[in-house]
Amino acid sequence: MISTSVKVSLDTRRPKADGTYPLILRLTHNRKTTSIKTGIHLKKEDWDEEKLEVKKSYKGTTNVTRLNNEIQKKKAEALDSILKLGDQKKTGPTTISDVKQKIDPSFTAASFYAFSETLIRDLYKADRVGTAQSYEGAVKFLRTFNKGKPLPKNKGGNPKASKFKPDKSVDLTFPELNYSFLMQLENYHLATGNERNGLAVYLRAIRSIYNKAIKSKVIDRELYPFADYKIKTEPTRKRALDSTSLSKILASELKPEHPAFDARNYFIASYMMYGMSFADMAHLQKKDIVDGRVHYRRQKTSKLYDIKITESLGAIVSHYIHQDPSSKYVFPIIKREGAILQQRDIQWARKRFNENLRSLADLCGIEQKLTSYVSRHSFATQAMLQNVPVTAISAMLGHSSLKTTEIYLKSLPSNVLDDYNCKILELKKD
Repeated sequence: MISTSVKVSLDTRRPKADGTYPLILRLTHNRKTTSIKTGIHLKKEDWDEEKLEVKKSYKGTTNVTRLNNEIQKKKAEALDSILKLGDQKKTGPTTISDVKQKIDPSFTAASFYAFSETLIRDLYKADRVGTAQSYEGAVKFLRTFNKGKPLPKNKGGNPKASKFKPDKSVDLTFPELNYSFLMQLENYHLATGNERNGLAVYLRAIRSIYNKAIKSKVIDRELYPFADYKIKTEPTRKRALDSTSLSKILASELKPEHPAFDARNYFIASYMMYGMSFADMAHLQKKDIVDGRVHYRRQKTSKLYDIKITESLGAIVSHYIHQDPSSKYVFPIIKREGAILQQRDIQWARKRFNENLRSLADLCGIEQKLTSYVSRHSFATQAMLQNVPVTAISAMLGHSSLKTTEIYLKSLPSNVLDDYNCKILELKKD
């Protein structure tokens, strides 16, 4: 038997221009709620919330009693449709989308895939290539799961190309993308040997698409699955370098023909510019260097920066500015025009950067793995060790919330912990 309740309610979240609100049938099924419009609109003062009926003082009809009878009839018809649905033999559990469609045959659940593809096209048109590619990877991941195909191994969490071509005839509606679906998706991903953090990358993109659908009125907020399902991650190894390792990189002197020459300079430049991301370094233009300062807007958040150029940073910046007078960019990373081609240039250059950072680590005797993210994390950690307030560190990193900054600062370098431990042991001796 289907356990579904129907309640007549005035939806005060969505006022019309004339100050009235839609009267709805609010359905609750398996702790999920949705609504069906009755076509009736009332002002708050005309609705009796206790009796759940239109007040006699309402002037929008010649017969209030008849209107209330009409409302109760709609409710009775809804309950009757639910009972009929319960009598039907159905494979699998009955979803709230099934209930809503039975009561209101005109209702058609929106396709998650169709909405996502439209969103992705708009992102490409707006040159937001990184976000578009992230959404594409998430949609492909969902299509793969829907077909029950093995997921490609993905240690880094970024979408990888595979030979699998999903069957686009298999659709996924927003109501189907519920808590149960997400749990099955999680179990499927982990059972195939993939990492939880890789799953989190896809799920954040899926959640972002869902949030945009809610704002676009494509789906009701009541169906939002991420209110119950929480995206989980696992702690990663610390990325920040200790001061000794940082000093080795800063003191290293390489000739331009050395394979790690650019990698060393990029790492130091990033560190000296508030941990500037590799993408922001790629987009940094010569016109952004004014009166001994760097003026740029972060690609990810559009936050504006104004950074003083120190002597060491100035030497690196000057070298690259004069390296190719014809280029408008400071660093020789972006070679082509067009957002998609530029994104590919950055991806290729980042890959080479990470490869050459391994050579730099070997040269400096650093055992920790160096990547393009390490300079940013190292800047944040060193700022904390210098007692820079977390709010200031957050502003320097360009984070929109302190919570993100705290993730950067969650693990102190081992040598700092060793020093604290020695002090504790010395106190015990006394």
